[in-house]
Amino acid sequence: MQIRLATPDDDPAIAAYVAAHSGATAFHRIEWGHAVATGCRQTAHVLIAGDMKGVLPLTELHSPVFGRALASTGFAVGGGILCDDDATGEVLAAEAFALAGRLSCQNVELRGGYLPQCWARDETTYLGYVRGLAADDEAELLLIPRKQRAEVRRALGFDLTTDIGDRDAHYHVYAVSVRNLGTPVFPRALFDAVLDSFDGDADVLTVRRGGEPLASVLSLYHRGTVLPYWGGGTAAARTWRANDRMYFALMQHARNRGCTRFDFGRSKSGTGAAAFKHNWGFEGEPLRYASKTVDGCIKRSVNPLDPKYSVQVKLWSKLPLAVANRLGPMISRGLG
Repeated sequence: MQIRLATPDDDPAIAAYVAAHSGATAFHRIEWGHAVATGCRQTAHVLIAGDMKGVLPLTELHSPVFGRALASTGFAVGGGILCDDDATGEVLAAEAFALAGRLSCQNVELRGGYLPQCWARDETTYLGYVRGLAADDEAELLLIPRKQRAEVRRALGFDLTTDIGDRDAHYHVYAVSVRNLGTPVFPRALFDAVLDSFDGDADVLTVRRGGEPLASVLSLYHRGTVLPYWGGGTAAARTWRANDRMYFALMQHARNRGCTRFDFGRSKSGTGAAAFKHNWGFEGEPLRYASKTVDGCIKRSVNPLDPKYSVQVKLWSKLPLAVANRLGPMISRGLG
């Protein structure tokens, strides 16, 4: 079966294939690859199998710190091979690894989709959290376990407001949040590119008190599912339960948009983030990833929870915000 690299003329056919495939995620969409390429100065590729029997969107990631890799897809928690049958999936995987060699990339990473035989698999590190949305706010509250429901009701009692569309507020809150966690912030251009590329299928929701933004999240909308993807809160957010208010408000907002499912994203098993989502009534399901590394090379690791980064994480969390915001994008654009 012939495998070839797509050209811009193939975009409409790729978009149609992705739209029709039952396994497609928001990260398979042409818009995602284009946004990452624009926002992070990385190169997007799409492999096409035969007469559109399968597609594999890829991001060519270059980082002086973390090396070079092909990921499906960059800066995503999903992606991977979409195909009509296993044989097509295998040839797409083989061609992706061959392409990696030609591009001097040491690793190929597939996040979901068809997983090729004989590649290293990881089905235990990450969990995904998805459940249906209720019909209204009261029914939604009843889906939340009692202890967390009390926290949400408490948040609803505070004098907090929500609004949609403030990109500046979102970036400020997100930058503060990830700095405090000890990780470099992504480029502002990435967020703008995703919002522009997805158009009505992405937006920003912000929670404020007295006009001051406390929590904010950038969400994607795909096939009736809302995915809060890049969110965070300031130090004051915990006092006013702003994150609880944010996610509950997003559930209402998504329901008003016609969504029926809430995808709380992925978390590493055994972490506080995983426990937080479980407390909201979400049950984790293993996410299935696969990777292949060139012989003689070391598998790429960009997980900030990796103990070998503990010193860097601690130091980063103490940087002045202006310094972190200046240096962060130069590092994070190669993380993928």
